[in-house]
Amino acid sequence: MNTDQALHAASAAIESGKLSQSALVNLTSWLTEARYDEYRPQIVECIQREQWQQLDNVFWTVIPFGTGGRRGRMFPFGSNAINDRTIGESAQGLATYILQQRPEGATLSCAIAYDTRHRSRHFAELCASIMVANGFRVYFLDHYRATPQLSFAVRYKQCDCGIMVTASHNPPSDNAVKVYWSSGGQVLPPHDKAIIDRVMNVQEIKRSSFADAVQSGNVVICTEEIDAAYLEQAVKFAWPGPRELRLIYSPLHGVGRFAVLPLLERAGFRQVELYARHAEPSGDFPNVPGHVSNPENCAVFAEIIEHAKATGADLILATDPDADRLGCAAPLTNDQSGAWSTLNGNQIGALLTDFACSRMRELGQLTSRSYVIKTLVTTELTRRIARSYGVRCEGNLHVGFKWIAGVMDDVGAEDFVFGTEESHGYLIGRYARDKDGAVACLLMSMLAAQLRAQGKSVHQRLDELLLQHGCHQESLVNVQMEGSEGMAQMRKLMQAFRSHPPLRLGGIEVAAVRDYLNLTCRNLGGATEPLTADKSDMVILDLAEDGNYFAVRPSGTEPKVKFYMFTYVAPSQSADLVAAKTLLSNRLKSLEQDIREFAKSI
Repeated sequence: MNTDQALHAASAAIESGKLSQSALVNLTSWLTEARYDEYRPQIVECIQREQWQQLDNVFWTVIPFGTGGRRGRMFPFGSNAINDRTIGESAQGLATYILQQRPEGATLSCAIAYDTRHRSRHFAELCASIMVANGFRVYFLDHYRATPQLSFAVRYKQCDCGIMVTASHNPPSDNAVKVYWSSGGQVLPPHDKAIIDRVMNVQEIKRSSFADAVQSGNVVICTEEIDAAYLEQAVKFAWPGPRELRLIYSPLHGVGRFAVLPLLERAGFRQVELYARHAEPSGDFPNVPGHVSNPENCAVFAEIIEHAKATGADLILATDPDADRLGCAAPLTNDQSGAWSTLNGNQIGALLTDFACSRMRELGQLTSRSYVIKTLVTTELTRRIARSYGVRCEGNLHVGFKWIAGVMDDVGAEDFVFGTEESHGYLIGRYARDKDGAVACLLMSMLAAQLRAQGKSVHQRLDELLLQHGCHQESLVNVQMEGSEGMAQMRKLMQAFRSHPPLRLGGIEVAAVRDYLNLTCRNLGGATEPLTADKSDMVILDLAEDGNYFAVRPSGTEPKVKFYMFTYVAPSQSADLVAAKTLLSNRLKSLEQDIREFAKSI
């Protein structure tokens, strides 16, 4: 089968409903344009075998930059897949844009790191060879390293940019690149759109030999140097206090052991067990449920909790494959053999916000200018805790830690206390501009050790915060929507929430619709006012009872819609905490049921 025959067969597949029109457009480009020549034989073979569903999956769109970069399933070819071409375009587009921004003849550099996923090292070398061919010196972390270490390396080496090869907590089929600016934070507007424009128009990808670049010094292996410098900065947050704590740590087959264990040891924690079944660096994530290494998922802790009960451990910590997120589980009381429970991202963030504010106040480090940062879909408990310490909370931010990093640079990092997002991302200090699972492990360990010395558990401390600030409960529901059909469903659903939302949710009237795409706030039955925020494809429905609301948005990194539910009763109604928790738990169930029914009706 030649190219013309392949295109004819693809057109016929359109007519029979086996291939989408958008897939044909991208498929035609890859079959006819010179820049894709090396992939043509594989594509033609796939067409000859009539693998239309596979072809539609990898060609129906061009893989986008989301909240965390360019991420997706790996496949040898295709505009909607992670492969040498799409990764190469990402690196070349980044290089082209920076070359256009910097003065001619300027010395340029890029830091690159990678995680334990399949082909991560290959993609890292590919990116390095492209950056060197475009005139950059590359600082290369030549072993599995954490995303926050890459962010730190960009700042430490004063690079123009950085590239992290990781798909975070996605399934083993996926990989990605996260692109970082000279600040050490992920790329923000206007640079993100400008880079995307360059990426989408890449014709030639310049490449050099990685081995030759190492030999010539254009690729500098600096793993040990960055490890030492990063640890020196991170350990500054090992505040004095108790260290008697029995810890179990799981890297979930990722990179975390290379950052978390050295930091905890340097900080004085001597009873740390590396959970053996999750210790092996592996892109298959063999020993976690569903092979998805996500510390947001309670199921990954089930077997570790049983081990913790048997060994008398006080706390379980886990980080995702690139070690920028923290999950944890702890006994409900100081009885390690009793009931255990995990903490969600909002609960961990609230506990760590309170701990950071408390210790920094003791150390005289809080001022009238101090502030914490959270996102719009992170619990308002964080804001109430910050306020109790006289600390401002910057919270009108969209999903993605890059926005938190942007606020740090806009407002001034010298007054930054803590950053938190509901998806288990946390940062303290100025050494990096991305969430850091290792330092979050340190903070949680110090908090748990302090509470243990007082005869309390972290769950009991959380209850104290709920009594003080009002009972908060939140829930997140993910609905998978794969492929071109799923994207069409997502668009239809988002439009429905904007234009004709449900009038009641969870037995409470919907009072207002905040539309962050059109930047309007519409009071139902009342006026529409401008909304002051950055644009994003998100809708928030405010309920008539204060502190209760619902948010919906498509994921920026995965083919799914996210439903966020927030419930709250004031401190005056939280004195009977068991009753308050029951009330809000039932409210969350009712909210979810109503939202699912509304979604099905669309």
